[in-house]
Amino acid sequence: MRTSAIIELVTLSCTAKYAAAFVVNGPSQSSGIFGTLPNRYVRRSSCASSSSRLHVMEKAIDKRTGISYLPEETIARMEKGGPIEKHKFKKDPTAAFDDVYSFAAAIRSGEMDWKDLEAGDLDFRLKWVGLLHRGKRTPGRFMMRMKIPNGIVNSDQMRFYAKSVEPYGPDIGVIDITTRQNIQMRGVALEDAPTIIDGLHALNQTSLQSALDNVRNVVGSPLAGIDDQEMVDTRDICEGINDLISLDPVTGTRGNPVWGNLPRKFNVAISGSRDDFAHTHINDIGLQPNVHATTGQMGFNVVLGGYISIKRAAESVDGNMWIPADRNSVYTFCEAIFRIFRDEGERKDRQKARLMWLVEKHGVEEFKAKVVAEVESYDRGLKIENHQPRPTDEFVRRNLLGVHPQPQEGLMRCGILIPCGRFSVAEARQVADLADKYSGGEIRLTVEQNIILPNVKETDVEALRAEPALNGDSRMKLSPGRIEGNLVSCTGAQFCGLALVETKQNAERVANKLEALVNVPRDIRMHWTGCPNSCGQAQAADIGIMGAPARREDPETGKKKAVPGCNIFVGGEIGETGHLSLVPAMKGIPLEDETLIPVIVDILKERFGATDKV
Repeated sequence: MRTSAIIELVTLSCTAKYAAAFVVNGPSQSSGIFGTLPNRYVRRSSCASSSSRLHVMEKAIDKRTGISYLPEETIARMEKGGPIEKHKFKKDPTAAFDDVYSFAAAIRSGEMDWKDLEAGDLDFRLKWVGLLHRGKRTPGRFMMRMKIPNGIVNSDQMRFYAKSVEPYGPDIGVIDITTRQNIQMRGVALEDAPTIIDGLHALNQTSLQSALDNVRNVVGSPLAGIDDQEMVDTRDICEGINDLISLDPVTGTRGNPVWGNLPRKFNVAISGSRDDFAHTHINDIGLQPNVHATTGQMGFNVVLGGYISIKRAAESVDGNMWIPADRNSVYTFCEAIFRIFRDEGERKDRQKARLMWLVEKHGVEEFKAKVVAEVESYDRGLKIENHQPRPTDEFVRRNLLGVHPQPQEGLMRCGILIPCGRFSVAEARQVADLADKYSGGEIRLTVEQNIILPNVKETDVEALRAEPALNGDSRMKLSPGRIEGNLVSCTGAQFCGLALVETKQNAERVANKLEALVNVPRDIRMHWTGCPNSCGQAQAADIGIMGAPARREDPETGKKKAVPGCNIFVGGEIGETGHLSLVPAMKGIPLEDETLIPVIVDILKERFGATDKV
């Protein structure tokens, strides 16, 4: 379905690249060459005029909403679907691309307060512009999530993040690296959002379509282009998929309604080496580099359906598919699966609205046949073959932290610990300064919530080691311990209303105490997650701490009372042999240090060969 609408094509003064197209004077129904369409098929802007916009031209173009790309059968299932589907049916969430400007202007002018927003806008549709209301912990404040394909940022962008959150104070104005090589800014006020969005676009980034029922940040290899064991450079491929997801093919602007109405979130990970730094086994689409056994061509074996949620944690399954490792092939392949998932995925029970359930509904071979047929209908020359034999020789996953040589002569990659991925404003600026001084301004994010400075001259390494930002009382380290250097943590109760416990502060404190108590013979990956949704991926960790109910005896009354607690998972693996630990090894452990730390020490000794420090 289409509608022809008169729009103003306006260019934000901060950038010519990201023009914003808005429908004006849109009626409740729009008549055009395709007939009269209900308002759910037409996106109309209610944005207030702004001096930051330069009117360039008016012209008629086809402008569609996310729902307009859905088949009638899918729309009928939406209408009868769960609460979020009904919210999306009532008002297309891609309207938020424009409406965020109207809301912010009205709040700034005093015409409304954030509390006046409809619940559907506040708690759901604003997520399409990357704004997630943290109503339970910080009412009226939002977390803003980016889209950063392959996790590569620069010093200017890092300083912009710091500048954006600085007005909100050190308690809530912070920056987090996520488990998808991404950035989240915290404490954002809705009235400031358009300024931040425009600033991001000026820096060639966007926050649009980064949350809820969208394809999330595309994860790639943090060593892309600087790895002596690289099989595929993932950078261009990740950029291609990011454009497929979030670049409107009609207007050339960020915010793509084609993929703006999925049944649920969708994760893509593209690995560049046998290390699988992208963690393909817990993504909806996982691409694992593998040479074709007959032709010798480099390509990807495909795994499907991996995800972790409150009701189910599922490792990906082999899709029995191999595709060439080039941008067109991956773009075409992903587009085919996105289309199938968008139109055929579950719309009533959100717990079953992930790709795995669709794969299981059809079976791997039948699902593969659907993908092959979809790809062939595009006629772009992609031939999907059966999966290729994987390497069988032993391979040890490499470390991303510390100093390591690159294949480029005289250059080093330097991995720096950012404990639990949390930056203060000052720390973000320190990292930007280090990047300018040592890595040409480039900063790589990892799914372990740390950073890599690439292309550091070997002759500059000792100077980097001596930087005050990485020494003394600084939280950031170039050579961290084997426990503290491998922390991963979700947001926790500080900001997330679902979390049962605080995670980041507890994780950092406990890790530091463990470093003082024991020696371990290898890196120990410890993941903290505040609730069973497991955003901290506890099941993938050597030791996973998941917030849970616990009880402890009250010394005064002798009665058991509820206290913050956790369940502990042991034995998850990552890399090319990655698998999840699905059953907690221990349940209901009180979170207080006096109880939890001895339990973890025992696990470290019994399972990982730890010994007491003298």
